[in-house]
Amino acid sequence: MRVLGVDPGLTRCGLGVVDGGMGRPLRMVAVGVVRTPASDGIGERLLALQVELERWVEEYSPDAIAVERVFARGDVSTIMGTAQASAIPMLAAARRGLPLAMHTPSEVKAAVTGNGRADKAQVTSMITRILKLTEAPRPADAADALALAVCHVWRGGARSRIEEAVAVAARRQGVGGRR
Repeated sequence: MRVLGVDPGLTRCGLGVVDGGMGRPLRMVAVGVVRTPASDGIGERLLALQVELERWVEEYSPDAIAVERVFARGDVSTIMGTAQASAIPMLAAARRGLPLAMHTPSEVKAAVTGNGRADKAQVTSMITRILKLTEAPRPADAADALALAVCHVWRGGARSRIEEAVAVAARRQGVGGRR
C-alpha cells in the first residue's frame, strides 16, 4: 500500500509518501514541505497548496491519503489556517475516490513511538529509524507527514483497509474513482 501523509498548515505543509503494509517493511518514497508566504492572501496560499498536493498525488499515485486531524490549541488563527489547509488533501482524495483517514496527533505519536505524548524530536527520531533513513527529515512538518503515513499503514483499521483494497482494485480495473 502506498500512503500520502499530509501534515496540514498554511505556512508549512508537510508531505510524505510511504510504501508498505502490515507485516512488510516500510519504505519512504518521497518527503517534502510546501511553503507559502504569510504575505500572500489566503486564496493564493490555498491554491499553492492545492497545486503542489495535486502534483504529488499525480506523481506518486497513493492508494490512500492520511491527514492530521485538526484539534483545538490556543491560537484560533493557527487552527483556522490548519483547518483550511486540511481541506486540500480531503478534496484531492474525494476527487479521486481515494480512502481518506484522519489521525489525531496523539494517535500518530503512539503509533510511531509507543507514547501518545512524545515530542517532535522523538517522532523524528523514530521515523528516521522505522524508515531506515540516513538522515532525519527536516523540518518537523516533513517528519510528521511521514509519521502520518506510517500510522495509517499500521493503524488504518479493518474498515479503511477494506475500503482501500476495494479502491485499489477498482483503479487497477479502470473502474470509477478517477475523474
